[in-house]
Amino acid sequence: MKNNRVKFLKVFANLPEELRKDIIAVIDDKTYTWNASYLEIRDKTSLGQKILKMLEENKIL
Repeated sequence: MKNNRVKFLKVFANLPEELRKDIIAVIDDKTYTWNASYLEIRDKTSLGQKILKMLEENKIL
């Protein structure tokens, strides 16, 4: 999971600002944008782990 965290942070750093508002994850019927996902993943929350897992399962990372 640590490897996916690093991948996500690198992608986020290179993502244009206008795309950071796009939804990239749906967890428990709630949507998360790049910005919201970044905050969760940066802070290493359990939600951040769920987002990373979903991104991996869907071959986004």
